[in-house]
Amino acid sequence: MPLDDWHMDRRMDEQRSRHAAMRYIIEAWEEAVYDGLHPDSVATAALFAALSEMVSAYGEEAVAEMAESLPERIRNGEFTLYRTKQ
Repeated sequence: MPLDDWHMDRRMDEQRSRHAAMRYIIEAWEEAVYDGLHPDSVATAALFAALSEMVSAYGEEAVAEMAESLPERIRNGEFTLYRTKQ
């Protein structure tokens, strides 16, 4: 297999993995809200769990550097699911 094909296959596998992970998170989120937890509580717990896992995997400094880009990414709509006109 040519190297370019290998890279494309790997990117597709990573994308499928991210989509599968997101489905698990969404299902758990919906179940928690259905069970009566407030979405803000679920969001706070999810952020804490994600950041804690990333710190364990990559270290505090690497995660802090990644987090520095979050305000701009949020403002650019990267995490906006539904846009509303203001």
